Amino acid sequence: MGATVPAVSLHPPTIADVKGAAAILSGVAVRTPLLAAPILSGRLGRTVFVKPEMLQVTGSFKFRGAYHFISRIPAPDRARGVVAYSSGNHAQGVAAAAARFGIPATIVMPADAPATKIARTKGHGATVVSYDRERESREEIAAAIAAASGATILPPYDHPWTMAGQGTIGLEIAADWDPNLEAPIVLVPASGGGLAAGIGIALEVELPGACVHLVEPEGFDDHARSLASGTRVATDRTGGSICDALLNRMPGEITFEVNRRLAGGAHAVSDPAVLRAMAVAYEEMRLIVEPGGAVGLAALLEGMVPGTGPVVVVLSGGNVDPALLMQAIRSGES
Repeated sequence: MGATVPAVSLHPPTIADVKGAAAILSGVAVRTPLLAAPILSGRLGRTVFVKPEMLQVTGSFKFRGAYHFISRIPAPDRARGVVAYSSGNHAQGVAAAAARFGIPATIVMPADAPATKIARTKGHGATVVSYDRERESREEIAAAIAAASGATILPPYDHPWTMAGQGTIGLEIAADWDPNLEAPIVLVPASGGGLAAGIGIALEVELPGACVHLVEPEGFDDHARSLASGTRVATDRTGGSICDALLNRMPGEITFEVNRRLAGGAHAVSDPAVLRAMAVAYEEMRLIVEPGGAVGLAALLEGMVPGTGPVVVVLSGGNVDPALLMQAIRSGES
């Protein structure tokens, strides 16, 4: 018990699943706006919009998938709680969603996760279990906890319920898009690929012609290499980037099935480029973006995004330590 919810078909969600998730999240999750970025548009010579998921509950998109997932667990199983593993954003999303349902949550977090993310996860009432990401397996620790407690493991990305929740961002982009504009390239941060896959499923139907591009940190370009090879490829790194939310080693199995079909490209950005993007977001839009949430903007500013047509940048979260934010702002001044 606990590894997955019984009787769930582990196939990609459909557009109906994403719309069903939107109905469940209505009035619970924040419907974040699609913001025009006129200064960036003028600087880059193309129309730029941003989707500011730092305005979401817990400061990142993860609440969407977590709440939707928990809502789908049968009530007797749900009462036994949930277990998740995360460096911070999924942790906070699960903790907050579990609190809304009045159920216990245990989160397995790396010991080197940002202190603010650990503190906020605990602040939502969750129990945090630390592990060493270099020597221990978060999946094994979570499985042992679930086996002992009867709790359900809530995957961060590779599950149709999680993906459908994240895909509601794509529905909102499509609903807010000006039909007089060319369909955009949508830049999406990628760790396990669930956010990109969910958005891609929504846009394929609701905004035909839009194209998702995945963006990841240098050294963790497993999506780019996997898309190029046609099969999932793992990176051998476990750390070494400021983008703590995106340090996944391999695309998810279900997510890659979707992204291989729908994604139009993938880009990898350096830490210095991410810091510059964080500074631009703050200086030009007064938006606080965490490193993992800023990779799409970094790719755009670095000239990696082809063409001159419209772009939507998904800013996936804003949970950043103040010291790192100040470092980013100083980098923009130099």
